Amino acid sequence: MALHISYFSWVRERMGVAEERVDAPVDVTTVGDLVRWLAARDERGAFAFAEPGRIRAAIGGAMAGSEALLGDEVALFPPVTGG
Repeated sequence: MALHISYFSWVRERMGVAEERVDAPVDVTTVGDLVRWLAARDERGAFAFAEPGRIRAAIGGAMAGSEALLGDEVALFPPVTGG
């Protein structure tokens, strides 16, 4: 599956890029699958996604949980707070 992934905050810093296009394997169908695949792909991913429970995602601009099915555009970021 072809995906456009955007990384934000310390996820971006750890990945070393703000965004990338990837061809994920066919068995990567959910946000959780994607995070696990990115973590196993290389050292950058292992560092960025060492704590997958801390990662938040948005698909097409809408917040999505780890079991959400992927779309063409995925954003991955740490938890955020507002004030």
